Amino acid sequence: MKVVATSVNAGDAARQALESCISKGGVALFPADGLYGLACDPLNPKAVKRIHEIKGRDDGKPSAVMYLSPLAMRELIRDLGQRVSEAAARLLPGPVTLVVPNPRHRYPLACREDRSRLGIRVIDGPLSGVRFPLFQTSANLSGEPSPSVFDGVVPEVREKVDLAIDGGRLTGLPSTVVDLTDYDEHGIWEILREGGMSRGDLIAALGR
Repeated sequence: MKVVATSVNAGDAARQALESCISKGGVALFPADGLYGLACDPLNPKAVKRIHEIKGRDDGKPSAVMYLSPLAMRELIRDLGQRVSEAAARLLPGPVTLVVPNPRHRYPLACREDRSRLGIRVIDGPLSGVRFPLFQTSANLSGEPSPSVFDGVVPEVREKVDLAIDGGRLTGLPSTVVDLTDYDEHGIWEILREGGMSRGDLIAALGR
């Protein structure tokens, strides 16, 4: 396992190491904005299976696809309706996961059973600029707390990845999960999980 820190060369070394790991089919431990996560190529079934094995159990839940560069999601944005696209532009990057319509059934390994819906994230930070999307889930054993500090990642997880990126202490807040699948047609949105983005900020961006 290789360990790098985002404080070295303003994150350049960590970003390059992450791109190399993911492109080779590896699994990485990395700092998101609020919590540490596990990442791999969202189109690589072996890598996704490894993540579930590292976490100790496949709970069948969908996972988000994370982008560290807005340009990397341009093809996905083309699939979205105007209102959802505009909402994504207002809310991302930020501490929010948007569940959006997925008419082309992209990233089925992340969607799981319901391929008509996809969770997406875009975050800023020292890893910004990674050129491709990541399958992303929390860096914890299933059912255990998600860590906000590098040393809080249990050895059973940390020692099984190919790359570990130490990003220091994070906010400790998960992303707010917002369902936008009915937003284009009906202007309806719903918070599925409270987190780092407040309801007030969502109302300001999406309306009531």
